[in-house]
Amino acid sequence: MTGRGGEAGFSLIEALVALVVLAIAAAGLVGAAETHIDSIRGLELRTAAQFVAENRLVELGLPDNGALPAEVDLLGRTWHVAVARKASDDPDLEAVTVAVSAATGERPLVTLAGFVDAGSTTP
Repeated sequence: MTGRGGEAGFSLIEALVALVVLAIAAAGLVGAAETHIDSIRGLELRTAAQFVAENRLVELGLPDNGALPAEVDLLGRTWHVAVARKASDDPDLEAVTVAVSAATGERPLVTLAGFVDAGSTTP
């Protein structure tokens, strides 16, 4: 733009408009970054909960596993583990469902179903 005396440059209003456009773009970028971080955090939590569920399913399959705790510490967090057992069509197997949540009373992040030895033997 030409100003007084033929000098080229931006007026104050043009510079302010450019700054407003940049500020809006930066705000959008920050919002997208926050959404991405929340998605990664959720994926990290579900992965850790999956590890806890898989570990518990393996522990249930071990002989003489005793009473397993309902709370498990893993990766700096305490996880609540709920186990539901029911008979299966095979008398030697028991159907097991392991549900893992971040805290007691929350909706489970992971539910894992499997089978463990029921302890009965048929000749």
